[in-house]
Amino acid sequence: MSGFEAKLAELGVTLPDAPAPAANYVPHVKVGDIVYVSGQISMNADGFIVGKLGDDMETDAGAAAARTCAIGLLAQVKAACGGDLDRLVRVVKLTGFVNSTGDYGDQPKVINGASDFLVEALGDAGRHSRSAVSAASLPFGVAVEIEGIFQVK
Repeated sequence: MSGFEAKLAELGVTLPDAPAPAANYVPHVKVGDIVYVSGQISMNADGFIVGKLGDDMETDAGAAAARTCAIGLLAQVKAACGGDLDRLVRVVKLTGFVNSTGDYGDQPKVINGASDFLVEALGDAGRHSRSAVSAASLPFGVAVEIEGIFQVK
């Protein structure tokens, strides 16, 4: 088990198989030592995590949904690295989309669910730049979608 995966196991997280794309795109693209991962939507073993922040979902639940997106991102990075997550050097940038009402302003707190998890799981390699923006709707009604840029070796 890799060092990063051992830390994930300590946190009670086992990375799933990288989800297949749902349309005409690829789940990740590697250019040199950079991996661009397509948006990962909030989902767990029960299916999609749906909701609209500021309406039928609270900020803490949105942050938990964002955490599932971060797990999906790491699964894609692992796949891009031939199954060796220890090839990950660092998380470079996240762009988080929050399905929220027009007057909801805590998108950064929602995306903290992903950011906090990545730092907890990866240490300094998990520190990253990011954007957290509102979306009027997201695919399948999910609460959160996050895409990422990662440096690998």
